[in-house]
Amino acid sequence: MVRVRHYSEVPAEVAAEGVTMRLVIGPREGAPIFNLRVFEVEPGASTPHHSHWWEHEVFVLAGRGVVVSDGGERPIAEGSTVLVPGGEAHHFTNTGEDSLRFICLVPQEWLEGVRPLRE
Repeated sequence: MVRVRHYSEVPAEVAAEGVTMRLVIGPREGAPIFNLRVFEVEPGASTPHHSHWWEHEVFVLAGRGVVVSDGGERPIAEGSTVLVPGGEAHHFTNTGEDSLRFICLVPQEWLEGVRPLRE
């Protein structure tokens, strides 16, 4: 069954100081493969610097910032897309005056070790 709701209906969880995350689509909604998350980063705040086995795809909805990774620092803004390869340490920092909001698509944890169809 199709489910539609506004992302703000999902309670925000604190991910770091000045950073919230909403798991808007995941196992509780019946999604067996992916998690869709919405992050909001306040001006001057950053997500934690981290890495994980999975890749993730990001689409910036609003604001300005930078993504910092092993490859350096890249500017991002509304409409930017970001691919973070699995295993690459990274974080997002808000360099603007308004909230940096982005969606992030990541696989369910049970998929660790599953080989992609094409390599």
